[in-house]
Amino acid sequence: MKYTQLGRTGLKVSRIVLGTMNFGPQTDEADSHVIMDAALDAGLNFFDSANVYGWGENKGRTETIIGNWFAKGGARRDKVVLATKVYGNMGPDGEAWPNHDRLSALNIRRAVESSLRRLQTDYIDLYQFHHIDRRTPFEEIWQAIDVLIQQGKILYAGSSNFPGYKIAQANEAAARRGMVGLVSEQCLYNLAERRAEMEVIPAAQDYGLGVIPWSPLHGGLLGGVIKKAAEGGRRATGRSAESLANTAVRAQVQSYEDLLDKHGLEPGEVALAWLLARPGITGPIVGPRTAAQLESALRAVELDLSAELMASLDEIFPGPGPAPEAFAW
Repeated sequence: MKYTQLGRTGLKVSRIVLGTMNFGPQTDEADSHVIMDAALDAGLNFFDSANVYGWGENKGRTETIIGNWFAKGGARRDKVVLATKVYGNMGPDGEAWPNHDRLSALNIRRAVESSLRRLQTDYIDLYQFHHIDRRTPFEEIWQAIDVLIQQGKILYAGSSNFPGYKIAQANEAAARRGMVGLVSEQCLYNLAERRAEMEVIPAAQDYGLGVIPWSPLHGGLLGGVIKKAAEGGRRATGRSAESLANTAVRAQVQSYEDLLDKHGLEPGEVALAWLLARPGITGPIVGPRTAAQLESALRAVELDLSAELMASLDEIFPGPGPAPEAFAW
């Protein structure tokens, strides 16, 4: 396994991030534990979760599954760089109680204590703001985070789904308090969705944040979905199916699959390898439902894409252009 530093921290993390969002909703606890064991065996040490994973009436279930895995011992917790998130409402469905969501000091305090209990650990390595909170000033957010750091309950703070200007605001507010500020940003970024290149990634690079792309296969769209359907495999569903209904998008995806078929490469592995080759990227988040899917993702770490192939991918999925030139009228 290849490793890198997480932004400007001293944390050494694997180039693939194990996303746990399917643990509970799609993968039962026993199989989730098998996947996490396989990840550790392969040297993958960066695990990402969120307090709301499990969804609906099972919110928190994913963290509980991870906590039960830690409780098995074998130094599992010591080997893992653990990331989770705060923001979503954790009140029972239909009971949107005030202060049970967002980033108020009260909810941050309440949420971190609940996550620690479910995760069966006394600290979280990377505590991430799942979304921006326009109602809460960063001064209040950082005061709450500072207390948690001083208490040893979290080590670092990161963001998720932040626009570039909010990354700047957050880190400038942290600097005024003499704090490290955000050390990572978790954003939607892949071959088919490259808008993060305009502001988010440049902001992250300027402030020394690691970038952790989520949905690296764009909901399965970049995983060979057309070929799989033609061969009688799993058909596109949800966002992928909606995207393929667009004639232009379908033509792009077909060109992508044809290109990689010519090179004898797997689309999903190439999509991950492309991200790993992009500047400023710490590692993409993969959310395997099975151990076999994890094995495929791990192969991407060893895959080197030629300059010719990278250029061909840019032709199929062109980015927005370099910032700030992309904004020129």
